Amino acid sequence: MTNLKIECEEDFDVSPVEAAFSERLAGNARLAAELVFTDEEGIRSLNAKERGKDAVTDVLSFPNLDGIYKKALNEEDFPYDLDEEGRLFLGSVVICKKRAAEQAEEYGHSLRRELYYLTVHGMCHLLGYDHEREEDKAEMRAEEEAVLAKMGIGRDAV
Repeated sequence: MTNLKIECEEDFDVSPVEAAFSERLAGNARLAAELVFTDEEGIRSLNAKERGKDAVTDVLSFPNLDGIYKKALNEEDFPYDLDEEGRLFLGSVVICKKRAAEQAEEYGHSLRRELYYLTVHGMCHLLGYDHEREEDKAEMRAEEEAVLAKMGIGRDAV
């Protein structure tokens, strides 16, 4: 079991996400990630700059490490990647709150559930999961659902 700390300047309780991922990850590294909330223009601008897609999206992930998919994250394997607190920085997740609210309404569940889903989705990307191919998509969805279940958040979460 590892230890994950998610930095977030918004009033959003990241502790369930930290706990659920900490239980599921192997290795001895203390991990860090960043969660940022933005508006439509902020995410559109990032999407255009980083992905060449001039459109609003719900979540963007910016992984800091390559080749960590399903690997144990041990401090000794990343001696040059530790931050000033001795944590291995996984990367940043950026969520558009307005788009999240629209999707929550569209899917018929709470904004809370949608924000947690998008956070978990983004964290999965930081850990090397992807959904470009169908088999990868199924594996990523299974991991997302397992983390959300560990958090006690089902599809009908309020």
